Amino acid sequence: MTIAQALQQARCFAMSSLEAQTLLLHALGRDLHDRAWLLLHDSDELSLNTYALYNDLMQRRLDHQPLAYLTGQQEFHGLTLQVDQRVLVPRPDTETLVDWALVLELPQQAHVLDLGTGSGAVALSLKNARPDWNVTALDASEDALAVAAGNAAKLQLEVMFLHSHWFSQVQDKFDLIVSNPPYIAQGDPHLPSLRAEPLQALVSGEDGLDDIRHITARATAHLNPGAWLLLEHGFDQAPAVRQLLASQGFVQVQSRKDIAGINRCSRGQCPEVK
Repeated sequence: MTIAQALQQARCFAMSSLEAQTLLLHALGRDLHDRAWLLLHDSDELSLNTYALYNDLMQRRLDHQPLAYLTGQQEFHGLTLQVDQRVLVPRPDTETLVDWALVLELPQQAHVLDLGTGSGAVALSLKNARPDWNVTALDASEDALAVAAGNAAKLQLEVMFLHSHWFSQVQDKFDLIVSNPPYIAQGDPHLPSLRAEPLQALVSGEDGLDDIRHITARATAHLNPGAWLLLEHGFDQAPAVRQLLASQGFVQVQSRKDIAGINRCSRGQCPEVK
């Protein structure tokens, strides 16, 4: 089978051209961005081993396994992160959280905490953009921390990692706390399509807000005066999250839209000491 025929086969299964090309490049052991090479070599014959691998990847993708798990990597905020079933796949929507953090007026050597770091996407992106910041990333999953630490080592970004269930092992205070916590409600109809990803990193109680309630109720004890708490949340949760922030005494409470125009993140500032 030629490269062109293999890509045509994927289209017969209603797979997008981009996904088919990415899987084929991975099966060929080539850079995942080298789509021009496929066009120049579309008449090349695939080896039996390469085709078998490509076909297996295609079938697993059709079974709703994330593309990033199949290739082992995901782009996020200009970084290439290694990912697998131990962590959620970083979404482009979460770049909204990073971008918002980067426009805050913080000390040059700000102390920053990333709650529930997963693959390390947010913490590493912040450290990459602000090398002088002191970034700590925590997670309740030791498996997730292993993935995040591996990404930090590969990218040569110095981030401190902490095994902790939210604030349970946190002693310090910070100028900024960011978090992309679980926020999907139990029984949400989208959950079956996410079954390949770790459930504990997705679901948070009957309304999806259990972890956000926990974080907002305890964050002020770990924030310096004037410091910020930034949270990612679900597409319809912004009003509830803003109310939670306000009820805990946060000021300057606002939400920010993602690339799709949806209120994806909300923030609050810890009051200054009078």
